[in-house]
Amino acid sequence: MSEIIWIAIGLLGQAMFTSRFLVQWLVSERRKESVVPTAFWWLSILGGLTLLSYAIWRMDPVFILGQSFGVVVYARNLTLIARKRREVAQ
Repeated sequence: MSEIIWIAIGLLGQAMFTSRFLVQWLVSERRKESVVPTAFWWLSILGGLTLLSYAIWRMDPVFILGQSFGVVVYARNLTLIARKRREVAQ
């Protein structure tokens, strides 16, 4: 039963991670230009953290390393976006 739950967690993470491209595509089509919306980064970090949890459960060092680095990049992008919004608000 535990394995089924972890596989479901892995699939959920992959679905979130993949959906970020759908969001990016739809926003870009709507604006008629290439855009990376904030939702892309939120889906990246949520999907990345979920996949990282799954990778840790699988004890897969390659998968763990790949997801760990990605999560740092996604978090940094969200930090930069938040900083820019604060600057604009002031």
